[in-house]
Amino acid sequence: MLLKYLPLVGLLGLASCGPDTAASGADTGVADVHVDAPADSTAALPYLGTEGRKPVPAFSLPDQEGKVVSDKSLAGKVYVTDFFFATCPGICPKMQSELLKVYKQYAQNPNVTFLSFTIDPEHDTQPVLADYARRLGVDAPNTTWRFLHTPDRSTAYKMANDYLTAAQTDTKAPGGIAHSGALALVDDQGYVRGTYDGLNPRETNRLIREIPRLLAEAQARKTAATAAR
Repeated sequence: MLLKYLPLVGLLGLASCGPDTAASGADTGVADVHVDAPADSTAALPYLGTEGRKPVPAFSLPDQEGKVVSDKSLAGKVYVTDFFFATCPGICPKMQSELLKVYKQYAQNPNVTFLSFTIDPEHDTQPVLADYARRLGVDAPNTTWRFLHTPDRSTAYKMANDYLTAAQTDTKAPGGIAHSGALALVDDQGYVRGTYDGLNPRETNRLIREIPRLLAEAQARKTAATAAR
């Protein structure tokens, strides 16, 4: 039976129970990464990874509507990721609120997708994920925000690491799972090109500004491929 939750907007204030990582200088949980590009605001976004320049591993998962989302279905698209769980009483409401601002900027762009991976798949079944999307206000037909059901916690935690964030079971953490609020920006070829503190409005504004840079890269690749035919 689907649990009856408060509307997400009513939970947003709970996120303030934790420290502001940007203000406190606390560890955001983003993994140490290899940066394969100079730190230059005029340069292309860097390629990030714990093992150098590698795309994220292949995956295929059902979303809140039972549709399959995979690395193959995302080929050619830019996408943003986060890791959450529906009953999270801590950072998730704030993180999703910030991500919602980004989504609203690109909701009508078919070349940008948003993926939220559950890290509590035992509870977050397809109906729960569908209800979560509805309460967040992103359940319109053909929405580009997909809530993905991972097969088990260990797989979800491993995927979080692949996207340069962190999650683990912790009985002392709110909701029993400790995780960071990091967002990842992935390009049309599956490479992580940016990470952002999803609890910090300055960081999500930076994400909004940097998505077009990857869209321009993707378009340039498509144009070059078409000209080469």
